[in-house]
Amino acid sequence: MPARLPRLPPLPPLLLPLLLTLPLAGCGLVTLSPSGDIAARQGDLIVVATVLMLLIVVPVMVLTGWFAWHFRATNQKANHDPDWHHSTALELVIWSAPLLIVIMLGAVTWISTHTLDPFRKLDRIAEGRPLPEGVKPLKVQVVALDWKWLFIYPDYGIASVNEMAAPVDVPIEFQITSSTVMNSFFVPALAGQIYAMPAMETRLHAVINKAGDFEGFSANYSGAGFSQMRFNFKGLDGQDFDRWVAKARESNAELSRGEYLQLEKPGARGPVRLYGKTMAGLYDAVLNLCVEPTKMCQRDMAAIDARGGLGLANVYNVTRLSYDADRRRGAELPASNVYVAALCSLPSDVMASPVDPAFYGSRRLAP
Repeated sequence: MPARLPRLPPLPPLLLPLLLTLPLAGCGLVTLSPSGDIAARQGDLIVVATVLMLLIVVPVMVLTGWFAWHFRATNQKANHDPDWHHSTALELVIWSAPLLIVIMLGAVTWISTHTLDPFRKLDRIAEGRPLPEGVKPLKVQVVALDWKWLFIYPDYGIASVNEMAAPVDVPIEFQITSSTVMNSFFVPALAGQIYAMPAMETRLHAVINKAGDFEGFSANYSGAGFSQMRFNFKGLDGQDFDRWVAKARESNAELSRGEYLQLEKPGARGPVRLYGKTMAGLYDAVLNLCVEPTKMCQRDMAAIDARGGLGLANVYNVTRLSYDADRRRGAELPASNVYVAALCSLPSDVMASPVDPAFYGSRRLAP
């Protein structure tokens, strides 16, 4: 017969909540202690909003416990008044306190919504440090792929995958889009999350104030490789950033249309890649869904629609411009641009007689 294990004594009531919080010991507080000014101001907003709400929550919780204890059945000293139903003073406290909290929260939220607008250019690099005159921001074009991040530096002609670098105390202007589905660009140490959507561009202005390596990732589920869609954000001093740019320029890899189409294919856990050359206008082609040479750009489609369309000839053209349908199915797209210039009707006697279906397949409409 196996030996019976000794029974452990019960845990003290106050020890159990402490044990439940142990898994949180390894969690960092980067959101409330970030390294970028925008993220720091957003963290302050969280603290202010939490404190204002606790001004109501804490008294309610304390009074709930006090009433339950004071008016317990065994307390004969409690004043029992079953006919009590109204107190003007109590009503004023109950309604005025939450109303003041809501007004203060509304004011704080309205002000921060405008001052922390991601489209708004920075007017300072840190608290008490206004933006220096004549400073040139770092422009970074971000593309969310499946499931990796592409960063294009248009002013330097370089690009990187799953790694981004920026100099300390220099404003960063992000242009953000996605290749297929909606994602969310998020570097907690830098700023709040910004959505990335295909055929649309969102923007973010931010600054990193401390050197170091910080984690970036997608905060919006986007498929099977979502959990591995992470990248390293490097905050570098001026000379270190120049060395990082020089290292990227030494790479023989070139980010061309063909290379981008290879990157666009779904794949997780991709390695860090540096591109010494980048095709001019690639980000614009990604944004307008026309990286493939045979695709009409979205802006051109919008211009055609704005003019009322171009007639029946475009029925054929537009059907060929479904951005991902053919390629996702593995079909090979033609190398040359083919489009319909006009549609012609057949004579009435031909329309009245049987026509071999091969008639249509053997003739190519005007290129």
